[in-house]
Amino acid sequence: MANRIIYITDNDMRRLRELIIVAREFGKEDEMYLQELENELNRGKVVKSQDVPSNVITMNSEVYLRDLNTREEITYRLVFPYCADASKGRVSILAPIGMALLGYSVGDIIEWKVPAGIAKLKVEKILYQPEAAGDYHL
Repeated sequence: MANRIIYITDNDMRRLRELIIVAREFGKEDEMYLQELENELNRGKVVKSQDVPSNVITMNSEVYLRDLNTREEITYRLVFPYCADASKGRVSILAPIGMALLGYSVGDIIEWKVPAGIAKLKVEKILYQPEAAGDYHL
């Protein structure tokens, strides 16, 4: 994950901070992932849900990506851990790819470490963003 500014909605920031607190309290998640998410949130620029650009990945966004190493096309929906389901393309915010997606924009290239080396995904399109659709409650 790069050291650039990412955009996070005020609503997502609040809910993600609550997720970290609850996960730590109940010890259900690996502390390393919680710390990584906290680091991502700390570097994020918080914007009002109504003001987030429509080309930014927010929680519950569905995105179309291209793997720059394999040219494979992938669609993911960024979700909270309790909604994650790999078979349906729902990736948890606490998964490394989930953390990598949050706050990035169409055209960005996301890089993160995987066992085989460095994965590179290009954000081609946002198929659905709750804020752009007026679904501020999601």
